[in-house]
Amino acid sequence: MIILGIDTSCDDTCIAILEIENCKFKILSNIVSSQVKLHAKYGGVYPMLAKREHQKNLPIVLKETAKKINLSKIDYIAVTFGPGLEPCLWAGINFAQELSEKLKKPIIPINHIEGHIVANWLSPINEKPETRNPKPEIKFPAICLVVSGGHTEIILMKDIGKYTPGDILPSFKYKLIGGTRDDAAGECFDKVARILGLGYPGGPAIAEFAQRWKSEARNPKSQIKLPRPMINQKNYDFSFSGLKTAVLYQVKSTGSKAKNKKYIEEMCAETQQAIIDVLIHKTIKAAKDYRVKLIILGGGVAANEELRKQLRERIKKGIPNTKYLIPDTKYCTDNAAMIAAVAGLNPAKPIKNLKEIKADGNLQI
Repeated sequence: MIILGIDTSCDDTCIAILEIENCKFKILSNIVSSQVKLHAKYGGVYPMLAKREHQKNLPIVLKETAKKINLSKIDYIAVTFGPGLEPCLWAGINFAQELSEKLKKPIIPINHIEGHIVANWLSPINEKPETRNPKPEIKFPAICLVVSGGHTEIILMKDIGKYTPGDILPSFKYKLIGGTRDDAAGECFDKVARILGLGYPGGPAIAEFAQRWKSEARNPKSQIKLPRPMINQKNYDFSFSGLKTAVLYQVKSTGSKAKNKKYIEEMCAETQQAIIDVLIHKTIKAAKDYRVKLIILGGGVAANEELRKQLRERIKKGIPNTKYLIPDTKYCTDNAAMIAAVAGLNPAKPIKNLKEIKADGNLQI
């Protein structure tokens, strides 16, 4: 089976082609056209501007994709219909519908969040980061921590979802048990980076400055103290807006010192650690409470090396019998290979009425 995937959930225009046999994936093409430089001057993504760029880039990316394989050979078109920025989602959906009618191929609507989870199946890394495991040992139940610019969620995963014949949407075996009440972790990184004058996107910049401080500081303990919001609450929810506000107040109270390179590096290190502490504490708590056999990490923030390393260490120390699965960093950020992979794990009946596919910016898993 060959599936063409399309993802335009935010500011990356993504098209990929996967060949799938017995749940084994062969990526024939995986192209991502980034708009980061375009939106960087605004400090964030402007939805309508991103939509226009998607409309311009989709035919170009498809043409490049078609160099790898004759499009008439594909069996399905998988497209993200949510969650995400609705103008951007509609750009991908409309393009997929036009392509479906032209090629006479059925469409499978895909939840973007499940894409981030299934990204672990594309090129997974086992407990040791240098060891690739093309056939990871998957045992359920599992806890999935999905962390990105728009989402911070803990999901209980009971099994790979299956489509019910005749249904347009899949019957996933997932349960959302925790989420962010305001800013997502990635959004907090972006806002703190803006406060510190580090530009957009914030996550990679903060990680880089934090690493500099960690490698250069004589005292590994930061003298800057930031809150760990909701860390001691019994639920699995998150809140990062207060952390961003705490950074803002500290920077304002510091005055001219806030422009000092060492101060910025230390603030980045403390901000990153505060976010990581909360993410790991809530994830380990959920894993223990639900007695899971596997912890899965996904989303753009999952590329953060400190998060990957520290979560691995906490699992090994606190729940050593629990497996840990993290995706290759190149599949952490938005891509269409993960969208096609979801469709490959959940083969659906052809969708006859393409107008039934509606963008849902607030779609939950």
